[in-house]
Amino acid sequence: MTITTVSEDALSPAERRRRKVRDAIIHAAEAIFTEEGESGLSMRRIAERIDYSPAALYKYFDSKEALFREIRESFFERLHDRMKAVTDSIKDGPMLCTPCMRAYVETGLEQPGHYKLAFSAFPDDKDPEEETYAFAAAGHLHQMIQYSMDEGWFRRMDIELAAKSVWAASHGLTLLAVTIPNFPCGLPGLSLDPDASRDPQETEVRMELDRLIAFHSEAVLRGLGTAKLLSRLDAGETF
Repeated sequence: MTITTVSEDALSPAERRRRKVRDAIIHAAEAIFTEEGESGLSMRRIAERIDYSPAALYKYFDSKEALFREIRESFFERLHDRMKAVTDSIKDGPMLCTPCMRAYVETGLEQPGHYKLAFSAFPDDKDPEEETYAFAAAGHLHQMIQYSMDEGWFRRMDIELAAKSVWAASHGLTLLAVTIPNFPCGLPGLSLDPDASRDPQETEVRMELDRLIAFHSEAVLRGLGTAKLLSRLDAGETF
């Protein structure tokens, strides 16, 4: 499917003002969620934060659930664009690869509050609606797995099941990264490193997270891969 987007320059002044208010509502929701959790989040609290009346907020979102849907869509829009940029650049190897997992984690880390809020109250809907970025992102993941099977990199498998497994791996890693300070460093209870209790530097945290992403991604690839992929991984190649 193709989703068309409208650039900021193409919007009228009234549309730009409306988008600005919507962004302010979302940012306020993220801040309140970070400070107080989901139980403290309400349309009234958001209205107080941005100095609007609750009635005015309902012109933009008719319920808290509608606001959550918007936040999820914003995340999936950024994720879809990031993933597409990665897969468009692949010349050799499976389309599902380490740069894909890194793009997912980085998309969550860019706006940690947004990411946690987007998945705090996931809907009970069976499938995302068509013409949404959630639907497009899910479809793109299926395409990555299908392409990798067709090219002989992945063994034949249930694509739906494989997609859920890959997403669980990516989401779990990202949720740890956005929730636990200095993850994956600074976890003395899970580390044999005697220096693990000290506060690591930002560059050290980033390097260790990159190593973990690469290790985690290779574990996923080995679980899905054919002898063709495994032999190249055993030879030291990275994908």
